[in-house]
Amino acid sequence: MVRAVVQITLFGLLLTLVTTQPNKDDWDIYSFHINSTVTSRYATTVITSRVANRMEESKEIEFHVRIPKNAFISKFRMFMDGQVYDGVVKAKEQAQQQYTQAVSRGQSAGLVSSVGRTLEEFKTSVTVAAHKKVTFELTYEELLKRKLGKYELQIHARPMQPVKDFKVDVYIHDTASISYIEVKGDLSTEALANAITKTHTDKQAWVYFYPTEEQQKTCGSCGNEGMNGDLVIVYDVNRDTSLGHITSSSGYFVHHFAPSSLPRIPKNVVFVIDQSGSMHGRKIEQTRIALIHILNDLKEDDYFGLITFDSSIFHWKRKLVQATKRNLESAKNFAQNIKDRGATDINSAVLEGARMLNANPRETSASILILLTDGDPTTGVTALKTIQSNAREAIGGKFPLYCLGFGFDVNFDFLKTMSLQNNGVARRIYEDSDADLQLKGFYEEVATPLLTDVTMIYLGGTNLTQTNFSQYYNGSEIVVAGQITDNSLDTFIPQVVAISGNRKMIFSDSNATVESTGAMSEDRIQRVWAYLTVQQLLEKELQSSETEKEKVKKEALELSLKYSFVTPLTSMVVTKPPGENTDVLHKPKEGETPELELGLVQAYQKASSPRLIGGTSVISRVHSHGYSHSPKAPRNRVMMHRKPPLIGGSRDFQLPHISGLLLQGGFDAQISRFDNLPAPTVIGKVSHRSSSPILANDYDDDVQNAVAVTTSSLIDEDESLPATATSVPLVHRFLLKTENQSLPLCFDVTGNMGLKLLHQPSRELSINGELDSEEKGGFSRIVIHFRTDQYVEIDTREIIVHDGQRAIHHTGEDLITAGSVTVIKRQNEVDVAAGDIRIVILLQEKSGIEFLWPVLRQKSSDNSTEGILVLKPAVYQEVQQTPLTKLIINDQEIDVTRSRAVDYSIIFPPTLDCWLMSAESALQRPLDDFIVSQI
Repeated sequence: MVRAVVQITLFGLLLTLVTTQPNKDDWDIYSFHINSTVTSRYATTVITSRVANRMEESKEIEFHVRIPKNAFISKFRMFMDGQVYDGVVKAKEQAQQQYTQAVSRGQSAGLVSSVGRTLEEFKTSVTVAAHKKVTFELTYEELLKRKLGKYELQIHARPMQPVKDFKVDVYIHDTASISYIEVKGDLSTEALANAITKTHTDKQAWVYFYPTEEQQKTCGSCGNEGMNGDLVIVYDVNRDTSLGHITSSSGYFVHHFAPSSLPRIPKNVVFVIDQSGSMHGRKIEQTRIALIHILNDLKEDDYFGLITFDSSIFHWKRKLVQATKRNLESAKNFAQNIKDRGATDINSAVLEGARMLNANPRETSASILILLTDGDPTTGVTALKTIQSNAREAIGGKFPLYCLGFGFDVNFDFLKTMSLQNNGVARRIYEDSDADLQLKGFYEEVATPLLTDVTMIYLGGTNLTQTNFSQYYNGSEIVVAGQITDNSLDTFIPQVVAISGNRKMIFSDSNATVESTGAMSEDRIQRVWAYLTVQQLLEKELQSSETEKEKVKKEALELSLKYSFVTPLTSMVVTKPPGENTDVLHKPKEGETPELELGLVQAYQKASSPRLIGGTSVISRVHSHGYSHSPKAPRNRVMMHRKPPLIGGSRDFQLPHISGLLLQGGFDAQISRFDNLPAPTVIGKVSHRSSSPILANDYDDDVQNAVAVTTSSLIDEDESLPATATSVPLVHRFLLKTENQSLPLCFDVTGNMGLKLLHQPSRELSINGELDSEEKGGFSRIVIHFRTDQYVEIDTREIIVHDGQRAIHHTGEDLITAGSVTVIKRQNEVDVAAGDIRIVILLQEKSGIEFLWPVLRQKSSDNSTEGILVLKPAVYQEVQQTPLTKLIINDQEIDVTRSRAVDYSIIFPPTLDCWLMSAESALQRPLDDFIVSQI
């Protein structure tokens, strides 16, 4: 049956419809509801969309949703034919395989597809039979952040057709009384103004938006395609006590602290402005405009400094000066004459800004350092970690550093980490017509410091979120959550200690009561605590040392899974009716190019004309949401330092000595005796230990096939071994995925060797890999032969294109074309396309050791293709016997032992259970068929 595609895009608290315009006669969104409940400034939003297929044929309906960047999706459901299909949040590495399967078929559904200024977009799809209906229900959660004295809840609606039953219901409840509530945005004007009902009592407020079909056509931003605009609910609450408001539920509490009527503290502020060549044109013009506006807002008791930089430092004054009228006019003239030129020396600029603040301390003031840049450091100190370390040492925790990243070429992770390490925040400034207003708006948030060195103290409290804050600004809010020890409010005593000018202030209230939210919010307060904790752990991970990073990630992951949050560490697996492809929803980091589109964007970066790679054409959507790439974009090296690779030549393989111990599997495997285990195939000689895996995936149209290779030493690196076990061979453990069985097969190969990964005789294409005999383990080299004297060699350091006697070395990210082979190098992988074959070579590591792992993402239609990457999935029957288990493969009984192996075909490799057997039994052919004398 012919399947037409209908694309329905919804914004929930920011919803839109994208891609092609649908035909009204083909489908019908007959009901569209957004229901948002805000309790104690924590918003839970449920989007419900009901769609009917009015056609005589099945349709694939895509569901798009954009959510605020700080929100976490917590639930997704589809209702069809009386059945409920729930999304399940899993660790990202566990969900990654579903995504890989989708990508291998050229599918784009189920992954983040764009990142806008304030939004992340998720999508999924489902096939709806003729004259049937589907209901989508999505839930996400966010803590509203107070800025400039108000909270904002924004709804953007563009359903691309008038909807008969269109409703937005917003309910706000706060234990503090609501001071005011307004509804703004272009959907609140003209004809649609009459569709809004707004009311509020002391502690509750309601906003209803029920436009008729006719109203949805006649507003200023409406038409026959329905609404296209924003609805913004703005409100604030009264603050009756200086201590703030504390609410509790089920042993958890949330404290909102935003004291008013405090005197402003004079500030010392240094602006460090990038004037390198990439700031040419509009960027530098907008920076000048914003800087002049900001200088106008300085108070006379403020002191300030102004630095511009490229490869050199340029001072307006070499020390801080008072913001007198005369000084401000001089500074404006300096700002008006800022010119773009030169390279980018961020290290020297930040250190000079810190020096100026340190040289002019004022005990009664608050110091602030603000950096604006649009790119990576290109001169002076360019090592990012060194710059971060230098900044942290120079600032010494005495004042915050705020980093403003201009545009999408900037390395935002670098700026964010440097800000967090110095008690500040990073903010992206988007290259739009209002960039100068964005800059000015950020400054206004930090323009009026009221308190410094804020410490939140909770006697009788435990498991607290962040409790120390360098500064508190007028119009903002500090939020702390935690648990009340033994749920005893009698022994729970909150207190805030801070500095106001030169005075120490203590905020406490012996008569203060901790208000209970009652049954209405149930676990809402607990979820606020979990939300804050996860957000802060993700920030802490950026600042942590390598030894602490894994511990922090583990804690954040456990909480994300417990509360079903889709975070950068988790994904949501969207289950569907039988026969439908499983989708996986991910959450991107700020400024990160979505995984599915990453290769496409970078492939287009240097190509003169667009060319499809991977079967999905999405470039127009990427660019429409603000992506731009230029030569100044970050160029992280994918290849790491190691010994120079071997080039060509042959290897002699000898039989090694076999130890009596075997490490079963990967990271968490235990040492066990070799007794009762299938003997590994022994080829090669090894004198070093290593532990690493490789894998390769092969997918048919309807069946998922995969071969995974895991390499591991015969002994664990952390085990204490007797002297007799000091020389052991290197064991490579392969995973062979199976069809419809719960456990994959695994087998061991011992020693260094060359393996035939893929060979296509009709195209004279051969891809071979070298299993490393050194301590690094895994594949040290992968070589792609496409002509007699032409080949591409890939190792962990670089890519070398050999053409006869000439060798061209590539060490940075690049698009490389060699004959019929296209190679795209990215940060942690190399994407290889040859005809209709696509292979991704992942750069993996264990214990600081890097190695390569090939993954087949798209197989050839040529049935003559052979190699270890294109093995068919195994089919077996399990026969339970004591003491051994037997499997039946191709009518043969095979002794197996349950073991473990690490699946390195996934970015975050999981450890899998598997049935361990000999190589010949698993492959159903001699291993020699896959061994090559030279790669």
